[in-house]
Amino acid sequence: MARSLGTELDQLLLTGNRALIACAVISASLLGGAFLFEYVGGLPPCKMCIWQRWAHAAVILFALAGTLGAPRRLATGLVLAAAIASVGIASYHAGVEWGLWLGPQGCTASLSSNLSSAALVDDLLATPVVRCDEVPWSLFGLSMAGWNALISIDIVFISGWAFWRYQRPIAEV
Repeated sequence: MARSLGTELDQLLLTGNRALIACAVISASLLGGAFLFEYVGGLPPCKMCIWQRWAHAAVILFALAGTLGAPRRLATGLVLAAAIASVGIASYHAGVEWGLWLGPQGCTASLSSNLSSAALVDDLLATPVVRCDEVPWSLFGLSMAGWNALISIDIVFISGWAFWRYQRPIAEV
């Protein structure tokens, strides 16, 4: 009996609990890497790095909920939403690092030359020690935020495929 393209893709791609587990493992790996860079490598995170961590914590939480009995389609949809948020935050952060746009107030050093000396001191004191517009580490020209965006796209694809598959009756999945 001939197999359909959907069946072949299901075997190639992850569906069901395997998709949720894969998303959780990818996010946990990214979080683990971030903590290793922070605590072993001595690279403290900036404000936007912390935001990215929250998105991955949400992916892990929703994926675990889906594997432990929460409605799988709902859990997969929430994983997909958290992964999209992760891609958005990481892409925004990478753009700030590359100077494509300004970062959030107080996260970058965008000091104006027409400030009074008191306002300049206030701005300097409000600028965090770890700035969002500096790249503390990169590999092949991509910062940690850039790598996070690329790898988070994998989570979007896996959870998006699984979410789409849950539209069909359970007997087909």
